[in-house]
Amino acid sequence: MVKEGMSVSEKEASAVSGVNEAPPRVSEWKRFQRVFFQRKLVLIGLIILVLLVITAIFAPLLAPYSPTQSNMRESLQAPSWDHLLGTDLQGRDTLSRLIYGSRTALMVGFGSVIIAGLAGVSLGLIAGYFGGITNMIIMRIMDALMGFPMVLLALVMAAVLGAGIYNVIIALSVATLPGYARVMHGLTIAVRENDYILAERALGSGNIRTMFRHILPNCLPPMIVLITLQLGALILAEAALSFLGVGITPPDAAWGAMVADGRRYLVTYPWLSLAPGLAIMLVVFAFNLVGDGLRDALDPRLRGLL
Repeated sequence: MVKEGMSVSEKEASAVSGVNEAPPRVSEWKRFQRVFFQRKLVLIGLIILVLLVITAIFAPLLAPYSPTQSNMRESLQAPSWDHLLGTDLQGRDTLSRLIYGSRTALMVGFGSVIIAGLAGVSLGLIAGYFGGITNMIIMRIMDALMGFPMVLLALVMAAVLGAGIYNVIIALSVATLPGYARVMHGLTIAVRENDYILAERALGSGNIRTMFRHILPNCLPPMIVLITLQLGALILAEAALSFLGVGITPPDAAWGAMVADGRRYLVTYPWLSLAPGLAIMLVVFAFNLVGDGLRDALDPRLRGLL
């Protein structure tokens, strides 16, 4: 700030010091940690997901009984010390099936996200970078797929392919593929017009190098957020398919199928549906919380600033 009574040299020095003042820069990792971990709700969501992963990995050690073995003599038992969440119509321990159902949820969620994410990002990157007839063909196919609601398209494909975890993963991957492709397509078009991309191409850089060394890294943060948010939606979609009977085949444990089996006993044995329903709600809620935290932490407008 320039004050009255200052000499010309002092005014110039003050002006120079004012110009040189800039916000302090920190590493991207430190800024990510600060923004991501400062929200308590995000930490709650992260804790829930960590517990889910631990439960899925150590399911054989945590489950007190086999999730598939029937025992009709213990059919529809109330919660007790022997069966903390009771038993279902087949006499199977509800807690054990709930624990093993976490494996199914994670396998379907991550499997679908990996397949759909890789395919969608690749197609959107190719369409947005090359444009022209390539862009028209790819994006018109994506538009056709987006004409169907995700769950409806997955339901049709699962019914055609048949039940089973691998067919459910394929069906959900195809159903969610257009969303990734559309977002990546728009990001690629925006990034490819930047000066540094034009300079890279003017220097003779090949298409592959330009796409994967310069365009893709700048498009990844929004895609990571989208993928994280989609994980919860995919787990919910898998539960919906299993609830309708075209998802995971019995006697494998799946939360949606457990809700469907217990809906006939909501009045007399409500825990049969409430326990897996609560698990689905907590997992989807946790993924949404973590996705919101990643969105804030990866916001490019905050890069380089505290």
